[in-house]
Amino acid sequence: MLTHIDRCVRISPADKARLRVLFLAKHARATGAPDAVDGNHAIYHHEMRMTLEEIGLHIRVANSYEALFERPDVDFVVTLLNRGGFQNSEMMAPLLLSWRDVPHMGASPILRGVSDDKYLSKLIARAHGVPTMPAQIFRRGGLPAEPAFRAERLVVKPNASSASWGLAMVDSWAQAQAQIDYLHGEGHDVLVEAWAPLLDVAVPVVGGSGGQPWILPPMMYVPADPHRARSHEEKRGLIDAGDDPLVLVEDRALLGQLEDMTRLLLPELWPFDYGRFEFRYDPVSGAVQFMEVNLSCNLWSKKTISRSARSIGVDHQTLVETIIGHSLERQGLLTEAPLRVAA
Repeated sequence: MLTHIDRCVRISPADKARLRVLFLAKHARATGAPDAVDGNHAIYHHEMRMTLEEIGLHIRVANSYEALFERPDVDFVVTLLNRGGFQNSEMMAPLLLSWRDVPHMGASPILRGVSDDKYLSKLIARAHGVPTMPAQIFRRGGLPAEPAFRAERLVVKPNASSASWGLAMVDSWAQAQAQIDYLHGEGHDVLVEAWAPLLDVAVPVVGGSGGQPWILPPMMYVPADPHRARSHEEKRGLIDAGDDPLVLVEDRALLGQLEDMTRLLLPELWPFDYGRFEFRYDPVSGAVQFMEVNLSCNLWSKKTISRSARSIGVDHQTLVETIIGHSLERQGLLTEAPLRVAA
């Protein structure tokens, strides 16, 4: 049986010396201080650059899509440039890199697009028998539609929202329509879904040794007030909210249910390098419902994936090297077999 150490990947010194890597992120040249608009994302991008250097990779840095308009003189791109300030921008870097035939970390453009469309993700879940809350899509410029379901509480958000921007919790479809109109005016498709109690649970999945998905321990978000949605400002660290109140899921029945649901969804989205499958868990009824999947999500050491890995003895640098090593291996860029990580 494979141990956690067996699942880790270490890139050989020869491949580290040979490979030319571009680190592409909005704050790739940041100093480690928070940004006035993007908050802790600037800290995250600085940490990632430092981690890549500590791994021993030879990196160049760029902070805009313009760096990809001509083929970059590199072998591989680590891209965190997911949000470019326009609709569907999470596909932009993967599309440009695919156009230039440059291997990159993450997933193919079409998988990035499908995973970022929260409504399509729910349709995939339903197709595989994974429970999810009632939801309805209101595309900008789409056909008029009456409410398709009833619920005491509704969540209204951009269909490709990031860090809860534009999210509203309302008590009627009339209130929902007002938020739909506002978000349409801001240029977004809108998802309306029934609010489901009570706790958010994330199942991190990364690429590990042997090119196979590695499901890491699920983490549950346990806030002081589970009935209040986290704000964009809290998630980006624009206001002081402390570290995310994450705890490991320990209930064995719940763990089994989460892993089973995640495995049902994986064939639709594999291969990718890292992501989170997110669920809503009601501890009273025991119900688990799929919410969304986030490929190429936040890899900051203070966030879910790294904290989950740390719980099984995998430090942040080893985690990042494993993810990159998996990506390099699946795209045929390693000339030597990955090294076994010393226990």
